[in-house]
Amino acid sequence: MLDQFLIQNFSKSIKVFIGVFMVMLSIGYFTGLAFVAQTESTSVKGISENYNGNDDQESPKVLKFKKSSREMLTIIHTHVLSISMIFFITGLLLWGTSLSVFWKKILSIEPFISVFVTFGGIYLVWLGFTSFAFLIIISGVLMTLSYLLATIFIFIDLFKKPVKG
Repeated sequence: MLDQFLIQNFSKSIKVFIGVFMVMLSIGYFTGLAFVAQTESTSVKGISENYNGNDDQESPKVLKFKKSSREMLTIIHTHVLSISMIFFITGLLLWGTSLSVFWKKILSIEPFISVFVTFGGIYLVWLGFTSFAFLIIISGVLMTLSYLLATIFIFIDLFKKPVKG
């Protein structure tokens, strides 16, 4: 069944469509990461301040307040849904590559684990368990590596010639 769904066997038009989609998806994904970096949420301290505020500090560079439960629900809800869809679509496309089943499983399932750990960790940091910020950083890195590798493997197969037979 999976032999029938090989990206390299798709028509040139479909390959261009998938390629343009992956470029746009990547622009969106990496713009989100740029936003995370801009909010200084790439360190344990920055993650904690982003959700718990820093209004107790003497003169912070940027004043931040603790997020309300409504804000946290909105952040977690929108991100879990949208990022899960990103990884669902990317995973489907990845399963259409010639990559080994072992790597397809890892690169299509790991991001969902990372989404759960990242946003579960964010919620725990918001509750005051700031040590979970390390876990958020690790899961965020794994999520991004998975996305990057999946995207590379998808593009490799987009440029392969169709298999005859």
